[in-house]
Amino acid sequence: MKEWINDLGIKALNFFIYIGGTFNLMVGTIFQVFVRPFRKKEWFIQMHKIGVMSFPIVFMVAFFTGMVLALQSAYQLTKMNAQMYISSLVALSMLRELGPVLTALVIAGRVGASITAELGTMKVSEQIDALRTLAANPVKYLVVPRFLALCIMLPLLTVYADFVGIIGGYVIGVYKLLIGSTIYWKMTFDTLAFKDLFTGLFKSFIFAIIICIVSCYEGFITEGGAEGVGKATTRSVVISFILIIAADCLFTALFYFIFP
Repeated sequence: MKEWINDLGIKALNFFIYIGGTFNLMVGTIFQVFVRPFRKKEWFIQMHKIGVMSFPIVFMVAFFTGMVLALQSAYQLTKMNAQMYISSLVALSMLRELGPVLTALVIAGRVGASITAELGTMKVSEQIDALRTLAANPVKYLVVPRFLALCIMLPLLTVYADFVGIIGGYVIGVYKLLIGSTIYWKMTFDTLAFKDLFTGLFKSFIFAIIICIVSCYEGFITEGGAEGVGKATTRSVVISFILIIAADCLFTALFYFIFP
């Protein structure tokens, strides 16, 4: 019993240390964003790696998600002769939930793992310590460009995923279910409101912060050589996934139930 309580205490202590470490890194990163030099070239390099290189995979995920949404909703709505509402269902689902969440999960798996592996390798090979000895701030040098790139590119990727998902639903609705093209687009845009787009973009911005801070923090605390890098990368992706889903639940309740 004593060992169990001791183990529980150690886990609780490590949990609060982790929360404090990530919060400290987030505050330090936001502060360093406004400190010169701005290193704009590095921003654009990271924006290309994080955003432009992710367009193909985001396209595939969003397009087939829109198609699956249309097919699944058609299975029930055709029984009630309400096929025309498929477009509304697909558009609302993509803008409010699936667009931001799926895009964030894809980026967390593709980019977050890459960031952790890169920084973790630098940590175990003592390159981050070398930066400190050269009077270079590792947060300014390594985290800030990735933070800004994620905060800019993830909302843009979310808008792209929303549009592609609606196109996927359009393909099924018009060419499979024989809904008129004009009716499909009319029902899509009549249903949507600015709030739907805004909430999706706001959530994607929060998801970008989560992915960047968790991935960079896991990279900074990596220990144990190559094996430690692998474990840190796995932890980074798992924790990012959990926090993304939890944040999505929180803000959905906030926007649509507490402050509708």
